[in-house]
Amino acid sequence: MKSIAVFCGASLGNDALIISEAHQLGKTLAEQDITLVYGAAKIGIMGEVAQGVIDHKGKVIGVIPHFLKTKEIVSAALTELVVTKNMHDRKVVMYEKSDGFIIMPGGFGTMDEFFEITTWGQLGLHKKPIGILNTNGFYDALIHQFEIMVSRGFLTQENREAVVVANEIDQLLEKMKNYKPLPAPKWLNTERI
Repeated sequence: MKSIAVFCGASLGNDALIISEAHQLGKTLAEQDITLVYGAAKIGIMGEVAQGVIDHKGKVIGVIPHFLKTKEIVSAALTELVVTKNMHDRKVVMYEKSDGFIIMPGGFGTMDEFFEITTWGQLGLHKKPIGILNTNGFYDALIHQFEIMVSRGFLTQENREAVVVANEIDQLLEKMKNYKPLPAPKWLNTERI
């Protein structure tokens, strides 16, 4: 993996461990020569991840929709800044520039990004690894919900296991590097995509 998109909060939240882990993730990406692709802001958890990369001389690609560029505080230290027309185009650019995806703590926007990129993978539109960094148990309830979806027949175990989960950065990156993508669904006519 040469580049990873990190989806996470534009707010810092109130958990000091999550904040420090965000900076550590950025440091780790820089040390492993993995380019960070993220939402371009220098605020919140996303800003902490980016600062971790910047502090350790790594590469950072920020992607932001035009309407947010005036509202969010864009980091001035980015390797590259991409301004898109809207939120959907932002996700497409982040997808195109990334070899994998990491989900850190965040709110509705983070969930939107996670579920869309996961759905694309389930539909066979990409074969890139998706990892949840479950810092301090932040995503325990969501992971439990996945198990409920499987037990009630709304999600296959195979699709559940396509999302890798770890509590530690190194564990997560190792799982992502060893990720085996799902085969494209047999019913999907890929010629129409």
